[in-house]
Amino acid sequence: MISAASPSINVREVLGNDAAALLSYESKTVSKNQLHLPGPDFIDRVFTQTDRNVQTLRNFQTILNTGRLAGTGYVSILPVDQGVEHSAGASFAPNPQFFDPENIVKLAIEGGCNAVASTIGVLGSVARKYAHKIPFLVKFNHNEMLTYPNIFKESYFGSVRQCYEMGAAAVGATIYFGNDSSRDEIAYVSDMFEEAHSYGMVTVLWCYTRNAHFKVTGADGKSVDYHSSADLTGQANHLGATIKADIIKQKLPTNNGGYAALNTGGSSYGKWDKRVYTQLCGSDETGKGGNPIDLCRYQILNNYMGRIPLINSGGESKGAADLQDAVHTAVVNKRAGGMGLISGRKAFQKTMADGVKLLNAVQDVYLDKGVTVA
Repeated sequence: MISAASPSINVREVLGNDAAALLSYESKTVSKNQLHLPGPDFIDRVFTQTDRNVQTLRNFQTILNTGRLAGTGYVSILPVDQGVEHSAGASFAPNPQFFDPENIVKLAIEGGCNAVASTIGVLGSVARKYAHKIPFLVKFNHNEMLTYPNIFKESYFGSVRQCYEMGAAAVGATIYFGNDSSRDEIAYVSDMFEEAHSYGMVTVLWCYTRNAHFKVTGADGKSVDYHSSADLTGQANHLGATIKADIIKQKLPTNNGGYAALNTGGSSYGKWDKRVYTQLCGSDETGKGGNPIDLCRYQILNNYMGRIPLINSGGESKGAADLQDAVHTAVVNKRAGGMGLISGRKAFQKTMADGVKLLNAVQDVYLDKGVTVA
């Protein structure tokens, strides 16, 4: 039996004025009793029912048994692939020590993470020293930002075999759903996930939406961005589960009603049902409103009711409010039924000590038995 760590912060104090509303809310959409929730027995209870091989089950359990959250069924992952995705200079200028891959891995270890996620180059450069000390989640595709003009297209930077040979426990990939490159990305990522499973590695998919038309100008002349709407991201999640991602990474919903907005003014897009908004998200018929916990829960419904767990991203660093924002996101994820947080820029664009403090604060949400599933 693995003993979990003890919380180091008071979650309610960190949340401040938001604490009562977030921690007392009870969902009236889909009951938590219908979900496959995280827990110490998640692999035995849920994942052993899948067709994943024994090595994949072992690696998934190893991830769940690592770090401060070991034995809880929850995960905290440090992702640092932004050197490619957002350019190295822009990503590491706030703290140049993270140009060195070893410091990325050290932050994950000292921060008590379940795994460290980064590029083939970053993790390969320190694999012999660290692959046996913390699970590696190696990301094999990226959208590099040196092409002019910038485009949204994920290219693969290395092979699944390279990930396996450096000792990876898991591989990761991004698909830009809704983009004109998405069909090609679905095809090659699906093939590479199949190969990864044959080597016994866990598959993690960044299920992002990308399309200029997902920013819609309403009747009032104001533009609304639906890239992180619950309905569009939920469908992206469902596609990700379909190609056998073992874990889905998704942005926390910021609104709802993407399908409704894209089907106004004589335009026609996709297939949708108003009950997605009213019954499954607690929004109105156009997707307006809805508690953030219910919007996140809709993402989980699309993950086969939690059979494929959801981790939400921590988002960009905005300065002094980062710790409170990260704790807020973690509370929404946990109370919705999610498995954890994957938080990068909020952690590595700080000093090592402050990065560790932020990662620990996120983990404390999942260690706090008073933060329950809504």
